[in-house]
Amino acid sequence: MRALGLLAAAWALLLLVGLATGSRDPLAPLKGIAQVNGAAQSSVAKVQFERVQSLAELEARIAAAGKPVMLDFYADWCISCHEMEKFTFSDSRVASAMNDMLVLQADVTGNNEQDRELLKRFRLFGPPGIIFFDRNGQEMKSNRVVGFQKADKFLKKLQLALR
Repeated sequence: MRALGLLAAAWALLLLVGLATGSRDPLAPLKGIAQVNGAAQSSVAKVQFERVQSLAELEARIAAAGKPVMLDFYADWCISCHEMEKFTFSDSRVASAMNDMLVLQADVTGNNEQDRELLKRFRLFGPPGIIFFDRNGQEMKSNRVVGFQKADKFLKKLQLALR
């Protein structure tokens, strides 16, 4: 029990040091201070999501898109959401495919009335959930993602959405 307590204390210390250095990833708490040849690592692809706050805003953005749309339901407290960011969205093949569509994100961290309305509209209990819409703004109901998916499997969903 003593060894388990020491291990937990060491992990807590790593998390605190990571938090102090700017890391927000509990899976890599020391990422903020990791250096390669004196420079921070930056080889990971970065996807830029456009946030939507309400159902009305979402519907307007989808109607005006003229191309496939991906809607990602996200929350700060959602571990699977962070895994999607770290392991799936950061994959260069996935990021490249996502560049061909409008990529929206509904941050439901606050669980306010607008967040609940968005989740209810798509019959989701909570994040992570990804909904795809075709070029005409119609939901692709058979092409949903609920929960974490590895990059290879998620890439197939993206390719279906881009057809």
